[in-house]
Amino acid sequence: MPCPSPSADAASLPSAAHDGPVYAMVSTERQLLSSGNGEVRAWNWSDIVKKGCKEAWSRRPPYRSSLEVPEINSLQLNPKDNSLLLAGGDCAVHAMDLESGAFTHEFRGHSDYVHCLALRDQSQECLSGSEDGTVRMWDLRTGAQVQLIEVHKYEECSRPQHGKWIRCLATDCDWMVCGGGPALSLWHLRSVTPTTVFPLPHCQQHVMFYQDLILSAGHSPAINHLQISGEIRAQIPCTPRSVHSLCVNERSPEHKVLTAAGSSHKVDVFTNFSYRAFSLCFA
Repeated sequence: MPCPSPSADAASLPSAAHDGPVYAMVSTERQLLSSGNGEVRAWNWSDIVKKGCKEAWSRRPPYRSSLEVPEINSLQLNPKDNSLLLAGGDCAVHAMDLESGAFTHEFRGHSDYVHCLALRDQSQECLSGSEDGTVRMWDLRTGAQVQLIEVHKYEECSRPQHGKWIRCLATDCDWMVCGGGPALSLWHLRSVTPTTVFPLPHCQQHVMFYQDLILSAGHSPAINHLQISGEIRAQIPCTPRSVHSLCVNERSPEHKVLTAAGSSHKVDVFTNFSYRAFSLCFA
């Protein structure tokens, strides 16, 4: 199907939304939050839809050097305390109160770039995955590190030819799934044990729990539908040769779709999760 032409009703952010690439976005009920080099910016949805968009606010974490401008490539909303977690090139995780704009905690322990964040349901804990090959769990109330998992040191997960970096992770209560250089694997967090290693040869860059499945994608043009037991239920072809991000619209039962984006300028839309319905172009 050909890519649809941009609608005359389409809204867009200013051409200079950030002074450089936009690495991550999340949405609250009222605002779209985006991150770039060294800062997070907010845009009111009410302004965006009117096509008269002005920046609502901009925040820069308290970096240790005033000259430091690391990219922020992971954002995670914490609805329990209305905070935003962000991480990236300064090897730390920062927590910001969305009401006041104040940075309340800084979680340090990683020795290299932080690629991904995830919250644990039912608890005030956050997990972070890094280029240093570790997944670390943090107590969001105290700022303390409560668990360290060196995934690449487990023989069943290790793939030295790809490296030790952790690019993606997701949680579901006491379970975590993570991957990158090491094989995509399912972990029981209380026992710190890998229970399932998925037979995917390519490095995975995004993963999520969805109903009774795990969805993942990475360095291949396909969306993987995985059983918890380790079986591959389906591999759905997609446009990008390398998929960077997956997103499921959970808020609208009428428009529950899966989207995938990556190395292509197109965003693939899967209306029933079983085949690509169409692609949106962002040339």
